Amino acid sequence: MKFSEQWLRGWVNPQVSRDELVARLSMAGLEVDSVTPAAGQFSGIVVGEILATEQHPDADKLRVCQVSNGAETFQVVCGAPNARPGIKIPFAMIGAELPGDFKIKKAKLRGVESFGMLCSAAELQISEENDGLLELAADAPVGQDIRQYLNLDDASIEIGLTPNRGDCLSLAGLARDVSALYDVPVTRPVVPAVPAAHDEVRSVEVSAPAACPRYLGRVIRNVDLSKPTPLWMVERLRRSDVRSIDAAVDITNYVMLELGQPMHAFDLAEINGGIRVRMAEEGEKLVLLDGQEVALRADTLVIADHTRALAIAGVMGGEHSGVNTEKTRDLFLESAFFEPISVAGKARSYGLHTDASHRYERGVDSQLAREAMERATALLLEIVGGEAGPIVEAVSQQHLPNIAPITLRDERITQMLGLQMDAAQVEQLLNALELKTSANGAGQWTVTVPSHRFDISLEVDLIEELARLYGYNNLPVRYPQARLAPQGKPETRGELPNLRRLLVARGYQEAITYSFIDPKLFELFTPGVEPLVLANPISNDMAAMRASLWPGLVKAMQHNLNRQQDRVRLFESGLRFVGQLGDLKQQPMIAGVVTGSRLPEGWANGRDGIDFFDVKADVEALLGYSGALSDFSFVAGKHPALHPGQTARIERDGKEVGYLGAIHPELAKTLGLDRPVYVFELVLGDVVEGRLPKFSELSKFPETRRDLALIAGRDVASSSVLEVIRDNAGEWLTDLRLFDVYQGKGIDPDRKSLAVGLTWQHPSRTLNDDEVNETLQNILTSLEQRLNTTLRK
Repeated sequence: MKFSEQWLRGWVNPQVSRDELVARLSMAGLEVDSVTPAAGQFSGIVVGEILATEQHPDADKLRVCQVSNGAETFQVVCGAPNARPGIKIPFAMIGAELPGDFKIKKAKLRGVESFGMLCSAAELQISEENDGLLELAADAPVGQDIRQYLNLDDASIEIGLTPNRGDCLSLAGLARDVSALYDVPVTRPVVPAVPAAHDEVRSVEVSAPAACPRYLGRVIRNVDLSKPTPLWMVERLRRSDVRSIDAAVDITNYVMLELGQPMHAFDLAEINGGIRVRMAEEGEKLVLLDGQEVALRADTLVIADHTRALAIAGVMGGEHSGVNTEKTRDLFLESAFFEPISVAGKARSYGLHTDASHRYERGVDSQLAREAMERATALLLEIVGGEAGPIVEAVSQQHLPNIAPITLRDERITQMLGLQMDAAQVEQLLNALELKTSANGAGQWTVTVPSHRFDISLEVDLIEELARLYGYNNLPVRYPQARLAPQGKPETRGELPNLRRLLVARGYQEAITYSFIDPKLFELFTPGVEPLVLANPISNDMAAMRASLWPGLVKAMQHNLNRQQDRVRLFESGLRFVGQLGDLKQQPMIAGVVTGSRLPEGWANGRDGIDFFDVKADVEALLGYSGALSDFSFVAGKHPALHPGQTARIERDGKEVGYLGAIHPELAKTLGLDRPVYVFELVLGDVVEGRLPKFSELSKFPETRRDLALIAGRDVASSSVLEVIRDNAGEWLTDLRLFDVYQGKGIDPDRKSLAVGLTWQHPSRTLNDDEVNETLQNILTSLEQRLNTTLRK
């Protein structure tokens, strides 16, 4: 919200400096983002009038002007394209000082003397417009100081409001807060009811009363929109960062800034029949005022006539809703209350953002529409003339907001703010905000909330208002007191920070990506799964909640690859979202993405690329962190985003806990990846859940080792072979290793050779050969029976 300080002080004028006012507003929760002077520093510039012009004898783009300051006439050479007789402009006379310490002196331009300078808005730092002289109103008093005439000793103050303070998106709301902060009265403009000068009306039908509980309309005939907007209004709009367009639009914008009620003026001739406030038909087309054509959705509220949609309610009008300064003679003025939820996100969903949508989404006073209608009508009749008809109102009382009275307790104030406030002070502060208090005795009040404070519904909201007005910096500092007992720490459960450090030690870097992703990316990684779509996304490519951490990590990897980072190892821990509202599962995960060389570039390192087993080693390091690596198994699996031949499903005691594999070639092609990329994702809860270590006394007796060369089928997993060996190796087996895999010459093409080493050690004696050989025979028999695996000869 941006506004003129002078305009605000016309409503409420505390006797404090600008700096003090800005500081107090910020401390009251209305944070001031910027304070900008209404114009640059200059002096000696007055209202001048061009009496005559002639072409410069030696320059095609220069004119020699005769300019009056009300007492004398001066010759000024000017190159502005709009310099012409009869207009009034800022005239910098000899000795005047312009912004930037530029002093006006007598000069010669191409041989012609010039006694001053005619100024544009940009040269005075009033605005950035530099396409010609700043033209003043025809009734501007010639010779008056331009600073005084335009009231330029002013500043534009911009406030960054939180979404709950929609009531302060107007001068009326800001004045109410300033009045309460300084205990000074508010001077509101008098808004009398404008009597009807004719009886012409247009019918108003509201078929969606839940979305539009109140709609007012009024016909105003015989307006003259060729009349200019008054300078005082143009300047107030400009200092509020609103561009002047024409009188009808300017007046509705002015009332919106003044009272907080968005409005719209329709060309009555463009309305067929009456007004219908309804939901749009799916796919219904509407060309907006900015020329953009949109296909409306069925959940969009529109303002329509009897044949077509005219505007998106609370957002923007269509091409048939605007006025034309040359053709429009009659207006239909609307003022409405739209329920915030019904319009929330609609502007953004169509790629729009307007002052009206900004206010309606945050909430507009449901009782303000009639006052705003009368105020806008009075301004229109004053500025462009015309005759107003009666106001037509459609209202659904049952759908209007109704805030129940709130009970406020003195002990609750003391508990939350840490100080005892007098009952009189509580009532004075709340009444200053038009919150009506009624004492119930025993330190309690019943507080009635006005319609403009739609953000107040709980007792804590009232206490927050007391804290704001009392001053956050005046609240006492008290440290919390509590009896805290140390919590037991489960020894079998690992901690996420340690997993992060483990991956960093293995060359990874942590990434933090958004939980919402592009729905198209969601479909690529989890095809056939319905995403949880946001009702009000930040942007269209951040509309779906992620069901996997991979999409965000892959995008982060692409970002690095595009910046010549060829070796990328990223990991992330965060939530994935599975299911829809009502059955939504939020699951903590840890995931990673890897591409590039196995080792960093260096004279001692090779240039081999990363492969599946390199990433598997990293995953095993994670799984082994909690001391339960033997509980996990890697099983050949299928995943729509992963390579069919390089995908492992990770299980713990038969339960799926994650996946590891290479990105599917088709997906890699779609994403524009021209290199192997490996990913993993694990359920964090299963990774950190481990076993309590137990100490076993070291045996003083020697180990016994046997190496076996086994011939197994090509499709037999080595893990299956090792599992059979463990099942039959007995309780004294201390180590089992697969140390060689061979396929090639001397081996059946459908078979492979596996070399394994087995180590036994007894805690209390030396094992003899007969025991070991018997165990080996049991192992070989089981391998042959279960896996058709035999001893290599």
